[in-house]
Amino acid sequence: MNLFNEKNTSFLYEYLNNASPTGAEKSGQKIWSSFIKPFVDEIHLDIYGTCYGVVNPGKEFKVVLESHADEISWFINHISDDGFLRVIRNGGSDHAIAPAKRVNIHTPKGIVKGVFGWPAIHTRRGTKAKLSASLENIFIDVGAKNKKEVEKMGIHVGCIATFEDEITEINKKYFAGRSLDNKMGGFVLAQVAQYLKNEKIELPYSLYLVNSVQEEVGLRGAEMIAQTIRPNVAIVTDVTHDTHTPLVEPKVHGQVKCGDGPTVTYAPAVHSKLIDLACKTAEENKIPYQREASSRSTGTDTDAFAYSNGGTPSILLSLPLRYMHTTVEMAHKDDIENLVKWIIACLKELDPKTDFRYFVP
Repeated sequence: MNLFNEKNTSFLYEYLNNASPTGAEKSGQKIWSSFIKPFVDEIHLDIYGTCYGVVNPGKEFKVVLESHADEISWFINHISDDGFLRVIRNGGSDHAIAPAKRVNIHTPKGIVKGVFGWPAIHTRRGTKAKLSASLENIFIDVGAKNKKEVEKMGIHVGCIATFEDEITEINKKYFAGRSLDNKMGGFVLAQVAQYLKNEKIELPYSLYLVNSVQEEVGLRGAEMIAQTIRPNVAIVTDVTHDTHTPLVEPKVHGQVKCGDGPTVTYAPAVHSKLIDLACKTAEENKIPYQREASSRSTGTDTDAFAYSNGGTPSILLSLPLRYMHTTVEMAHKDDIENLVKWIIACLKELDPKTDFRYFVP
């Protein structure tokens, strides 16, 4: 599998470098749907922007393979008289990393450049020596002298701001940048679709490749599309934490490491028969994988699918990620490739005749 050939890498860079903030994922969905179009039989879009391609449509048994398309960002919430912008979160944005970051403000007139300002170290004396960022004191500077000039630029309350950052390679082993959570999942789905088409693999069910919106604000896109498709099985892929970096404690957050393979999560929402299938498939195909556990909920779209339509057998296969919700999220190339291989192997093994009941009364 030549996963990172010129064509795929070009798509990866275009897709991840494009901003797809929660609630405004349209441009990213256009890029994603354009890439998968040759590899699927149908493409659909729901009214809130979730995009999905269908392979082998019309079968009674339906399998969803899902990732989420949105990335964290900021809403402009207030414009001061002297031209500075205050923000609120759009998703799980981290205020601690905001100071001194460049931003793109998305306006009806186009992109406006700005920066998250921060007082110079020289001015942080005395009680301000240890000044730290908080949601209450971060602000965006667009170089305007007053509120009127800001508004003339096209900026208004409700505009979205995204960090200006581009994907890069680290040590020829990692990709690093913003929005790997979880547009890297969209890349994985696209590679699965391409492989199935190129290898002429026929599945005994309809496969729905779903790129959901609004995961970062409560799994909302997955909730909606689960009701639309009403799948029999859902395979969800997202990112998870590499716990082997400084300041992270494996004893608390679990033992997961980039380069050691994608993970399968044990949680109430994750169906045990699908876990058994995934683990067996990985071992038979010599695909490295890791295990982790989540208490109560997974915090991913898995929960939305699992508890929809009276219950949908669901599983979560995740990509280890360093520095989640920052502009330097890092994922290992081997883990990305092994996640693609694992999903393909699971799709081949999945039998529509499986009785997913835990036991027959």
